[in-house]
Amino acid sequence: MPDGQVLQFAELTKRFGAVSAVDGLTARVAPGQVTGFLGPNGAGKTTSLRMLLGLVRPTSGTATIGGRAYADLEHPLQTVGAALEASSFHPGRSAANHLAILAQAAGLPSRRIDEVLGLVGLADVAGRRIGGFSLGMRQRLGLAAALLGDPGVLVLDEPTNGLDPEGIRWMRSLLRSLADEGRTVLVSSHLLAEVQQTVDALLIISAGRLVFQGDIDALADPDEYATIVDAPDRDALLHLLDERGIGYQVLRNGVTVRHSEPAELGALAAGAGIALSSLQRKGASLEEIFLDLVSGARVHPSAAGDGPVAAPAEDAAAPEATAPDVAPARADWAAPDAATVETPPTPASEEQR
Repeated sequence: MPDGQVLQFAELTKRFGAVSAVDGLTARVAPGQVTGFLGPNGAGKTTSLRMLLGLVRPTSGTATIGGRAYADLEHPLQTVGAALEASSFHPGRSAANHLAILAQAAGLPSRRIDEVLGLVGLADVAGRRIGGFSLGMRQRLGLAAALLGDPGVLVLDEPTNGLDPEGIRWMRSLLRSLADEGRTVLVSSHLLAEVQQTVDALLIISAGRLVFQGDIDALADPDEYATIVDAPDRDALLHLLDERGIGYQVLRNGVTVRHSEPAELGALAAGAGIALSSLQRKGASLEEIFLDLVSGARVHPSAAGDGPVAAPAEDAAAPEATAPDVAPARADWAAPDAATVETPPTPASEEQR
């Protein structure tokens, strides 16, 4: 089974003229979990991923895979599988032929072609030309290309874009199973709601800078949340809370209790025979916290870059790379359909036409 590798970003910076696409990013992504790489459009996510994969040369700093730069990996496609948004498929090629070119360039066995097409649900359309694929089908083909070398590291840029609800659920399940095998899975997105059901850890950037890294449970401060509870017999409820030594504050809309979950208070009231008229959790949603972080309205201590888990950043408005900024090509990326995958910025479409 492939071994996951630690992805490390150390003071990673990329400037395009006067524009800083990535600014001093320091983060770490651990194996055995799904890490979400989040930020608004233009935050620097894609640029960071490109530097990790040796496609763009950093202005300063490093991005390594298991302690080595991508260019120094002996077997890149067997180490890292990537599906990025900015490459393309040849519309006249079939899905199987596209993968055959990649397999031949990397010296991979041809049996892997049928295996990965089956894994991503494209076995029935292996001979169909890619030009007739929907966006969701192209996303699946991109994932197949990333899995072709059975790598221990997966780097996926907006992998659910274009997938229908069933496809999104399938993608979540697949990413979870890959992480459970010990692989390193890094998934970028600009929406927290899109990944929060899947990821174990988060790396959030804004304007090229780290604003959060760590477990998703650490995103919100527990003190920001409270349980609002009330009962027709409020005196009996308050007496019960006093008996149990549970602190509370009486407000007009109910009794506010901190550091106690709704289920805990509900069970306590039920055991005492007290009927409740209100029981709810109050506090900022994870989406609201995310928006506060990327807008600068909230600052998290992990933004210093010392957190346990993390990753990279997406394009600023400047062009992706001029000739001096583009890393030299290597044999594994020389095939016409390099192992990154097109994710056109078009509205989500159905997976099958």
